[in-house]
Amino acid sequence: MKHFISPADVPSVPALVEEALRQKANPFGDQALGRQKTMGLLFFNASLRTRLSTQKAAQNLGMQVMVMNVGSDSWQLEMADGVVMDGGKAEHVKEAAAVIGQYCDIIGVRAFAELQDRTLDYQEVVMEKFKQYAGVPIVNLESATRHPCQSLADLVTIEELRNKARPKVVLTWVPHFKPLPQAVANSFAEWVNHMDYEFVIAHPPGYELDPAFVGKAQVTHDQVEAFQGADFIYAKNWSSYTQYGQVLLEDPAWRITAEKMAWTDQGRFMHCLPVRRGLKVEDAVLDSPQSVVIQQAGNRVWSVQAALKNILEAM
Repeated sequence: MKHFISPADVPSVPALVEEALRQKANPFGDQALGRQKTMGLLFFNASLRTRLSTQKAAQNLGMQVMVMNVGSDSWQLEMADGVVMDGGKAEHVKEAAAVIGQYCDIIGVRAFAELQDRTLDYQEVVMEKFKQYAGVPIVNLESATRHPCQSLADLVTIEELRNKARPKVVLTWVPHFKPLPQAVANSFAEWVNHMDYEFVIAHPPGYELDPAFVGKAQVTHDQVEAFQGADFIYAKNWSSYTQYGQVLLEDPAWRITAEKMAWTDQGRFMHCLPVRRGLKVEDAVLDSPQSVVIQQAGNRVWSVQAALKNILEAM
């Protein structure tokens, strides 16, 4: 595996899930792979789980880790080609990525959507520029349209907890007062489509995701229908894809409640975190035995560790 940017980089998603479970069972078994190698982590946006879990995973594999907050710890980077750099951005990504590639064996990059121009966001400019110029493997720590480290951890969590051969997994939109990217929802759908699950996406009209990510999922505007007999409820807000970046409604009726979780088949509640208590989900759900958000977050270590192991083995 050369890069870890999307499932297209992965020979087998189910096999990578199994590898993550093996890493969890034996966290330090592959330390020799990363010895005398360095991972650089570049954050264009804030992070808690991604930053810490990736550092821990790399260290578990014997790697040294360097972390930089781009813009505050470094120069602002220009991404456009053929420009006269007479503004506030002092360094071009061509040089920056190439230089970082001289210092690091693997580079992790985190850069969110700006939610202004859908075409530009979905071109994944930052991720693609680093892939083009760094000369070393790139790990996607969340981009404009995807969050593979999170999605792989989500599948690991489902595989640990499922008690059916083909569980029903529901991705449901929940309300939020400001526009959020589609990255987590896109990515979850993209990865789940590689598994043998019954997969349902529930959202209000106007919140359709890019069909390229929806894949074979059943889509409904009826949350009650979606929750019936579900084994896993994954709650996430995203802004409109069709009316790009807009908040079309903040309907509190889509919030996750204990009453709604009772419609499921003793379903587990999932969320990528951070979560706004009371707005997206009531405390009675988050604090209940049905909530697996902490286990899910813990599995972030093993998802990225599995990806890094595969990259290191291919170097």
